[in-house]
Parts: sequence; structure tokens; C-alpha cells
Amino acid sequence: MVAIRQWEMRSPKEPLVFSERRIGLPAAGEALVRVAGCGVCHTDLGFYLGQVPTKHPLPLVLGHEVSGVVEAAGPGADGWAGKRVVVPAVLPCGECSACRRGRYALCPAQIFPGNDVHGGFASHLVVPARFLCDLGRVEDSALPLYAVVADAVSTPYEAVRRSGLREGDLAIFVGAGGVGGFGVQIAAAHGAQVVAIEPVAERRRLATEHGAGLALDPQALELPALRKAVREFAAGRGLSADEWKVFETSGTTAGQEIAFGLMTRGSHLGVVGYTPERLTLHLSRLMALDARAEGNWGCAPGRYPELLRLIGEGKIALEPYVERRPLAQINQVLSEMIDHRLQRRAVLIPEPEREQGTERERR
Repeated sequence: MVAIRQWEMRSPKEPLVFSERRIGLPAAGEALVRVAGCGVCHTDLGFYLGQVPTKHPLPLVLGHEVSGVVEAAGPGADGWAGKRVVVPAVLPCGECSACRRGRYALCPAQIFPGNDVHGGFASHLVVPARFLCDLGRVEDSALPLYAVVADAVSTPYEAVRRSGLREGDLAIFVGAGGVGGFGVQIAAAHGAQVVAIEPVAERRRLATEHGAGLALDPQALELPALRKAVREFAAGRGLSADEWKVFETSGTTAGQEIAFGLMTRGSHLGVVGYTPERLTLHLSRLMALDARAEGNWGCAPGRYPELLRLIGEGKIALEPYVERRPLAQINQVLSEMIDHRLQRRAVLIPEPEREQGTERERR
């Protein structure tokens, strides 16, 4: 039996509760992963606030950005034992019609940790081993950072890939926090000229240090002024006034409105951020501009090695965008996210003694 220390959501908007549960060894094809780090995503916040229903009934352990070490593996997955891994946020079955067509995001049997099954706000989690990402010889001290590869890095990477972005293109990211901050770096690594539109000064600073040639404050500039500033930036670098690649990575209605308004003729709009709020748009602009809009649900696990290469080459920096926090501070982190006080991606690191102590104090 394996003892798992976890923080579970029992009802929306209520503090997560520390508990322990015992499970048997992994079944065939499964891996037991000891969590080194688990990122906290705005999707987790949506579950926590009750804005998005979870597929698994409550109580549920949230968390879908996980890096760790495989402590045990079931029959057929034995080769994973002892490996340092990233757990992809979307784990397809690999066998269905959608998977055979390469449309892994459409897999009806996919597993999303922290939604379909218990996730990574815990000491361990059990997941299918088939699509784990082998990190090789990553140092123990760096291993928690790689948790963000599961979503915050891989999802904008897939959006950039689908856009057809090439060297010399103009890429605009509306929202330069976790997902958008990594998106800026990914676009720059592809040779694009990058504009970041972000209301938080610290995030604008990071963006300009890691790939953005221009960072604009949408709270200081209305949409026409933003459009003018971007046009001047493009013209000053000899870039086309058409076919801009625009990525909505803020997950806000205001950000979505800006992103839609920045499209030019032939633009590609990548919808990466999520908000449950509705937005009224003049959809016919897509027709008039001969433009297109596309969303992406995560990233196919088979593309993760390319991300690891970019990280290894120093083209994607993780540390500046990550804030390490003890897992026992999960409720504090959620509160800071709600109040917009968290500037970097929080990665929670299990600390068993502190977690147990916190639970004794709670009682």
C-alpha cells in the first residue's frame, strides 16, 4: 500500500483540506509518480470557484501541471520506474479513432489529472504511463520547474505551431503572465518579432527581457492606440502590415476583445486563455479580413521533446516565470490568485512534515 498526502477540494470556494489516503500498487500500464512540483493554473482556479464543473465527483485533488519521479510502475510500464518525468496535462488513450488520426485532444477517453482523476496537489498521483515525458538527467533542484511544461509551456507552443509562425513574422501576445510569458519566448525562439500586451509592469519587464521587442500597457492605451503602436513597431522593423499572429493568453474578456480587435488581413488568432464569461464580437470580421481563429486544448505529448530541446538551449527560461511555494500554502496561493496578487506561476512543492503539521494546527 502507498500512503498519499493530499489537499482535496470538497466543495467549491471552500479551503482545500489536507487528508491521507492509501492505494495499492499501480495497475497494468499505470505509473505512480512522486510529485516534485505541481503548477497552479487558472483552470484549477476555475474548478475551485465552481465556474467549471469537474468530471470526477468531489472530493477531488486538483492539479494538472506535474513533474516528478516514477516510484512504481505496473505491468507493461516497468521501464518507467525511477525516471524523472513530466505528466502531460492531457493524456490520450492512444487507441481510439481520434488518436489514430493524430487528434489526441479529441480523445473521448483522455485523462486530465485534477479533473478526470486525482491530480498533483499531493505527494503522489497515479496516471497512465504511456505518454509520460522522460526528462532524462534533470537535477533534483530543477525538477519542480519542469511542472509548467505540462501546460503553461506546451499549450502556447501548440498554439504557435498551429499558427504557422515563421521567422520574420509579427507575433502579439495579449497577456504575458504564465502562459503568455512562455508564449513570448516560444515565438521569439521561432524568429518572430514579438509584442506583449500586459497590464502588470513586472510581467512587461520580464517579457522585454525574454523575447518581446515591445511591451504595452492596455490600461494606459485604448484599442486604437494599441493598434497604432503595434503598426508603428511593425513598420519600424520592416514587417508586413498583414498576417499578424495574435495570441489571446490573458483568459479575460478584455484581453479577448483586444486580441480580436488587433487582427489584420490574413491574421491568425490563437485562443489560448479561458474565461467562463461571454463576449460579444463582430464575428464577420473574420470573413472581411480573410482571417481565422483557432483554439487548442493542450498539446500532443509527442511534441514535448521539442520543448525540452528549446529549454535545454536556453531559448525558453523557466525560473524567471516560476515562484516555488510549499504545497501546504495551497489555500494562500489560491487566495492570492483570486486577488491578482500572484505575479508568477506558482509551483507547489510537497513538504510532508509541514503538510502534516498544518493539518494538526487546523484541527
